[in-house]
Amino acid sequence: MVLEIADFDIRPGTEDQFAAAYLQARDLLAATPGFVSARMTRSIESPSRFVLLVEWQSVEAHTVGFRESDRFPKWREIIGPFFAGTPKVEHAQDVR
Repeated sequence: MVLEIADFDIRPGTEDQFAAAYLQARDLLAATPGFVSARMTRSIESPSRFVLLVEWQSVEAHTVGFRESDRFPKWREIIGPFFAGTPKVEHAQDVR
């Protein structure tokens, strides 16, 4: 299992619109083979900061299966207009 951690800075004043757009776009993630689960969080101290946590079966499920699919441009079209900068994306695994 791989955890994608995507850190978004959203343009101030558009946070609620971004949250609604994410809920609309989430199905694009979920339709990807290798998708396990997704959770979007919003910072309390910095309300323009959102962190998306997506569990994938592998890094490739995200980087190839989603990013190289026709779903990714649709995803960015829906949520991208709210970005204040380029999202920071990393992958992590559980420590065992």
